Amino acid sequence: MNAELDALKGALDRQREHVLGILEGLSEEDLRRPVLPSGWSCLALLRHLTLDVERFWFPGVIAGEPDVAGQLATGAEAHWYVPEGMSAEEVFADYRTAIARADAVLAAAAPEQEPAAWPVEIWPTWRLPDVRHILIHVLTEVACHSGHLDTVRELIDGTTWLGGNPYAG
Repeated sequence: MNAELDALKGALDRQREHVLGILEGLSEEDLRRPVLPSGWSCLALLRHLTLDVERFWFPGVIAGEPDVAGQLATGAEAHWYVPEGMSAEEVFADYRTAIARADAVLAAAAPEQEPAAWPVEIWPTWRLPDVRHILIHVLTEVACHSGHLDTVRELIDGTTWLGGNPYAG
């Protein structure tokens, strides 16, 4: 990987750690409980990050891997749930596996590399031109969702990611 992708991936890795860290210590019940009016749970958001972010953008769009690329046109809202019988541990393990697969794709990529596949059925007029733009898009999405998880965690038990006043000397 080059310095630019290393820097972007480093920022993405910190957001991935944030996602996992803010959920650490929550009970299975709290992980499954919808807290906000929109009705998603922490596990459902983690499932979304697994399928619609890590798998979709890296092996699916950047690498065009057939087992993922064939699923690019499926409805995104279908991934905002946890399948019946899937444990919290399985959801977390699936997320970590998706990250490892995404990292392997990134390790072989160049910033200016064009995507191998693009879901024109989803976005007929919008397109990210290269790995650089895809990585920036993913970083933004994961950071946004880590903020959503911060809010939910604070509402559940008062825990915050920063652990105090970030402005205190």
